[in-house]
Amino acid sequence: MIPWKTIDCTQLPKGGGELSLHKRGDEFAIRVDGYDLMNSLAHESEDVLAKLACRKIADRSKPSMLIGGLGMGFTLAAALKQLNSKADVVVAELVPAVVAWNRKHLAKLSGNSLDDKRVTVRELDVAEILKKESSAYDAILLDVDNGPEGMTVKGNDWLYSKNGLNASFKALRPRGVLAVWSVRPDEVFAKRLGKSGFDVEEVRVRSKGRHGSSRHTIWIAEKPA
Repeated sequence: MIPWKTIDCTQLPKGGGELSLHKRGDEFAIRVDGYDLMNSLAHESEDVLAKLACRKIADRSKPSMLIGGLGMGFTLAAALKQLNSKADVVVAELVPAVVAWNRKHLAKLSGNSLDDKRVTVRELDVAEILKKESSAYDAILLDVDNGPEGMTVKGNDWLYSKNGLNASFKALRPRGVLAVWSVRPDEVFAKRLGKSGFDVEEVRVRSKGRHGSSRHTIWIAEKPA
């Protein structure tokens, strides 16, 4: 079997560990302290995250979307395929190296999505955007860390807290949707979403879109009109 090759490493902010990019043939992996965070062969649930959110806002003539977490660009790529030509998509990525990897090493995986004219990349914590915005977005997609139980950056926990969800609620327009990806179910978080004023639907999706792969969780939370 072809061995993995380490392409690059970077230190995560806010007391996080080491984030690294690896390649084996045509397969890529991003790891934190040696633990697989994402793999280029398992992105079906990220695709579904974008598709479900875009379906909810399909009637908007000029949809505005905020994506928290760039990853390997699969969520962004799936969203761009669904959104119309007048859409505005902001991608917030905390780690500059991840943006650089997507431009250089991972660009083909997402069809060079970062070069799409509808996309603006902001190299900062998505929480900083949410704290300042009001009725700015039709959809907010959070594909940050491993979900409500973060493992890379402790500060990510705020996004899934009561205050974080309230900020997302405020940043959404009426009938806007907050779509959240997680590696596993979280009953406490699901209830917290409901208490924040959202109408919540939970969806389980296989990571590779076929029997035998692990199941991930997606919450589609709608803000009332």
